[in-house]
Amino acid sequence: MRLIDTHVHLYASEYDSDRESVTEAARKVGVERLLLPNIDLDSYRGMMDLVAAHPDLCYPMIGLHPCYVDSNYTEQLSFVEAELQKGGYIGIGEIGMDRHWSLEHIVQQEDALRIQLKWAVHYDLPVALHTRNANDEVIAIIRDLDLSGLRGVFHCFSGSVEQARQMIDLGFVLGIGGVVTYKNAGIAEVLAEIPVQHLVLETDGPYLAPVPHRGKRNAPSYLIHIAEKLAEIKGMPVEELAEITSINASKLFRL
Repeated sequence: MRLIDTHVHLYASEYDSDRESVTEAARKVGVERLLLPNIDLDSYRGMMDLVAAHPDLCYPMIGLHPCYVDSNYTEQLSFVEAELQKGGYIGIGEIGMDRHWSLEHIVQQEDALRIQLKWAVHYDLPVALHTRNANDEVIAIIRDLDLSGLRGVFHCFSGSVEQARQMIDLGFVLGIGGVVTYKNAGIAEVLAEIPVQHLVLETDGPYLAPVPHRGKRNAPSYLIHIAEKLAEIKGMPVEELAEITSINASKLFRL
């Protein structure tokens, strides 16, 4: 079985004590690619060290996470742009808007998102979108920009069927993670209505571990639990689900 984790923060400090064993465990369950979204300037070096250590497994993105947009966001964006000019990245992310933690810099978040979406088209790269409590706002921004060729994934999808269809109509796929295994999350009912051709798998490790590891540190090897639950929802063998979602991810990120 072939699996691709399209969103994992394996460079995070939560893995400092056992990163190599976590990586090996992922390989053992069939995870062939780990796609690493950047957060900010501070996360960059650890991400690139991991890519250098596992060039056959780990693939980097570059971007400024909305939760790290603050008064000096233009300085951080200058770094992102310089890295994009160098090349070597498979996507722009993690970018977007977050209306859950704080609205203090929500105007700056939108500006940073619009800038990075334009870069995505310019550099012909997909985006990894963070849209916590902001699905409708980000959809509206994408429509307003009307950028030909824009593509990407709505990471950690947790919206309605209507929102899902709007995202797909805009040329995006949906990133499905551990929340799909949570009993009362309501995502299973939504995904039953969405063709698997529009879905990719992710863990978002170290966050949002799936059942039976809920509440603990997440890991890319747990992607198998997400695949099994989604296969159950779609009524197909997990091997088929894994292959289709891996093809979806490979096409989107041109792996």
